[in-house]
Order: sequence, then structure tokens, then C-alpha cells
Amino acid sequence: MTRREALAGFLQFVAASPLYADRKYSELTDPILSAANVFDMQALAKKKLDPLAWDYMDEGSEDEVALRDNRAGFGRLIIRPHFLQNDVSKIDISTNLFGKELAHPIFICPTGGKNCIFPNGEQETALGAGLSNTMMITSGGIDATIKAGKGPKIWWQFTTAGQFQTRNQMVDFAESLQDKGCTGISVTVDIYHVSHRERSIHNKLVRNWCQGNGIPRDSGGGVVHKPEEIVWTAGDFPAPHPFPTPTWDTLQRLREAAADMPVIVKGIMTSEDTERAVKYGLSGVIVSNHGARQLDQVGGTIEALPECVKAAGGKIPVMIDGGFRRGTDIFKALAFGAAAVGIGRPYLWGLGAFGQRGVARVIELLRAELGTDMGMAGVAKISQIDRSFVRIRQ
Repeated sequence: MTRREALAGFLQFVAASPLYADRKYSELTDPILSAANVFDMQALAKKKLDPLAWDYMDEGSEDEVALRDNRAGFGRLIIRPHFLQNDVSKIDISTNLFGKELAHPIFICPTGGKNCIFPNGEQETALGAGLSNTMMITSGGIDATIKAGKGPKIWWQFTTAGQFQTRNQMVDFAESLQDKGCTGISVTVDIYHVSHRERSIHNKLVRNWCQGNGIPRDSGGGVVHKPEEIVWTAGDFPAPHPFPTPTWDTLQRLREAAADMPVIVKGIMTSEDTERAVKYGLSGVIVSNHGARQLDQVGGTIEALPECVKAAGGKIPVMIDGGFRRGTDIFKALAFGAAAVGIGRPYLWGLGAFGQRGVARVIELLRAELGTDMGMAGVAKISQIDRSFVRIRQ
């Protein structure tokens, strides 16, 4: 065989490999396959959802500066590929978190109001997490799905820790979760006050609609308000809480009460708070600005990630969410030292467009992009990604 013949044979092999041959045209009958990326899924969801439900899901707080910053931050980061250092013939995107093997470093973040997106939205999301073998942080209500073996194999419970007044309450909470198979407690610390979300204020949204049956409309398509319903309004000074809000001492007591169950702090944006998480014995942090739906003007999470990773000093894992839409976004976060990456709106787009199948498809799109991006950047495993693979655009 001549060199030219050998080269021709190799090119034929590459062209025929699964990398370049996904599905035949005749197989593209399912409309879910029309989405080439999560942005396509976003467009499909917007066509299906009630406009008020779309605004509720899509909005940020006040001027929505942080909402834009979450995406803009990725544009200031450049991937620095390193070639020929690793064999990239086989890509493995599995990782380990708190002793649990994850099929990929993407997890599903807790989001409220899913019933405005899809009926029984939390359960449907759990089914999608199960289909895609994805870790999920749940707001609750998926016990039957978990018990039936159709939900996520690895899941954490969301809490604000505001309900705990005694250590016994904390112990009972942790033990009941462990009995259900929960492997982590995620404490969200940036939602102790109702934020100023102006799209929903203009829409006179009743927040309870999205916990129930969605947006009520009459036969003519008009929104139906009941006189006693509480709508989202402006100019309301924060009302006093019946109990003090949690402190670092509260979370330390919860961590001690939870025994060997990890307690993770979600909503961290600074090195100082990351250092406090280490000091008070928390298991990990999630760098998050709540999808830019709480305090505005805090910057994008990818901007905050490096200082938080540095402050953790390898003592606890640092995770992140906020604005992730592409495999390259996830790659950049991993290069900065993130242990895992959470998504919110993307899986909600999938949920709104196709239910549980849409949730699973969004994960499939992101994990495929990540795997491809890793191979093209010169790495075959998550452990091979480090800070040298990304730089900040000057």
C-alpha cells in the first residue's frame, strides 16, 4: 500500500466514524432533534409557553445587568488548547464529587415555579434527570419518582435553612433525607428577601400560579385575577421575618447534625464567603447569583469563580452555575477549577418544549459539546483540564 492509499484509507475511516455520522436523515422524524443547541431549545420553548410564564422564567432582577453579565463573562475567556500531550481517541467526561461517581460534571439546579413551564414540573424534571443520568438538586416533591427508581440516582435537597430553630429539627431533617436516598443538602443563602423583578411586576404575576396550575386565562385568552390574590408589586419595603435568618453558625450546626451527609452553600460570590465556608466546616460551595434573579449588579458567576477557587485552597470543592449554555462554557469553568457546573434555564427550556424528554435532551446536547470540545482542546479526561487551558482576554 502506498502512502497516498494509506492516507486515503485513513480519511475514509474518519469520515465514516461515529464522530461524523450521527443519525441518518430518515431518522430525523422526532421534532426534538431539530434543536442543534440549547438556544434552539429556548426558541422552541418560547413558542409553546404562556408569555407571562416565559417572562417569569427568563427575567432577572431590576436592570438585569447581572443576567447579561452571566453570559458576557464567557466572551472574555479564551480557551488555550494543548495538543499531542494526551491520547484523545476516547473521551471520558465522568467525574467524582463527594465520593459519588457522576457520569458528567453537569447538574440540575433547583428552580421555583416549574408548573408554569410544564404540569408537575418538578416530577417531570426528576424523570428527565433519571433519563440522562444527571445529578439533581430538588426543591422537593419527587419522593414517588425516586422510590419508583425513575428519578436521578444522585440527588441533593434544597433548603434555605430558615426553618431550623433547634438541633433536633436539623437531625430529623438530615435523617429523613438519608432514608430517602438523598446524598447532600444544598443551602441557598441569597433568597431571604423577595427580589424586584420588573417583568413580573408589569405582568401583575401571582407567584402562587407557578406553584399550582400555571397562568389562569379565560376563554378569550385574558388573564384571570381573583380579588384576594397577592400580585408581584413595586415599592414594598422588606417585611420583618418571624424568625431570624440563618447565619454561618446555623449552617455549622446543620453540618454537624447531618453527620456524614455533605452540606453545600449555594449563592457564594466572594473569596471571603468561601473562606468562611471552609472555616465553619461546610462541605462545599456553589458560586451562584441565583440566575441573576436576586441582587443585581453583582457581576457574572464565571468572573467570581477564580477568587472562590483560590480561597477554597483545595480544601472543599467549588461548583458553579449561572449563564452556562455551551460545552465551551463548561470547559472554561472546569479550567478555572470548578468541580461541577449547574444549569437552570437551559433545562427549563427543554422542559417547556418537550417535558422530561426535553430535559434529558438538553443534557445530551451539553455533554456532547463538552466531550467534543475537550477532545479538540487536547484532553480526554476531566482530570486533565487545568488553569493553563484558559486565559482572560485583555
